[in-house]
Amino acid sequence: MSVELAVQLGRLSLPNPVLVASGTFGYAKEMAGIVDLAKLGGILPKTITSSPRPGNKPWRTVETTGGMLNSIGLDNDGIDYFVANHLPYLGSLGSPLVVSIAGKTREDFVAMASQLGDHAQVAAIELNISCPNVSGGIDFGTDPATCEKLVAEVRAACPHPIIAKLTPNVTSIATIAKAAEAGGADAVSAINTVQGMAIDWRRKKPMLGNVIGGLSGPAIKPVALRCVFQIAKATSIPIIGIGGISSLDDVMEFLVAGATAIQIGTANYFDPTLSNRVIKELPDALESIGAASVSEVVGTLHT
Repeated sequence: MSVELAVQLGRLSLPNPVLVASGTFGYAKEMAGIVDLAKLGGILPKTITSSPRPGNKPWRTVETTGGMLNSIGLDNDGIDYFVANHLPYLGSLGSPLVVSIAGKTREDFVAMASQLGDHAQVAAIELNISCPNVSGGIDFGTDPATCEKLVAEVRAACPHPIIAKLTPNVTSIATIAKAAEAGGADAVSAINTVQGMAIDWRRKKPMLGNVIGGLSGPAIKPVALRCVFQIAKATSIPIIGIGGISSLDDVMEFLVAGATAIQIGTANYFDPTLSNRVIKELPDALESIGAASVSEVVGTLHT
């Protein structure tokens, strides 16, 4: 049986549902000797901002049980540097390029999206409205009205498909997803990291320089699955599932929960070939349950 891996997220077409998450894959060049980049369903390079950012003070990462805390603070060289120095390479890889952007204001987001709209190499824009490690960075993802307005303004300013990346650090993530859908988002990605902290009890000091950071890795997978399931029940918008994915079984769980595609994040650090391996294994997994396409299993959880 021939199995169709291609998926559709609103106006965004992907060759397969396996993407690599922003902030865990550098600018792809770092992984070129390990990963067959052209076979990925999509690449999300490190989040960019309008101006260069030095990021947060160290420590920026701490290993935890079943995961990792990070407080990088969106360290990057700014959008102009990205367009001049990273975009030409990223656009040549043969894999859909989804550019992650973050802003302090709506005007920031709109201006960056408009600038990227001039570049055909960009397949889609992911709005990072959910970073817990930047002052103000999570505000757009916690208030439905603010989220809807931001998405609508960005969509009006940019021809590329728009993905809103949602935070789990809210009372109802489904409510925020509804707002993104109402604003015209092509898809939502869920979830960003879960707020957490680590403490050196002997020194009575926080281990992260920013005190609080974002927890990622296998420890947050149950939270992410719950969020995907709730969004799928409440909306019709396509979902990209993120959170603790480290095996083919994890991928299949997210698809059944309601995700049309997934992003591999923290696993890129400890198993960098996972994305390629999962893409290779996925057809057999789908065929084993009688599915001829990814879409046939999306949201098929029986409750």
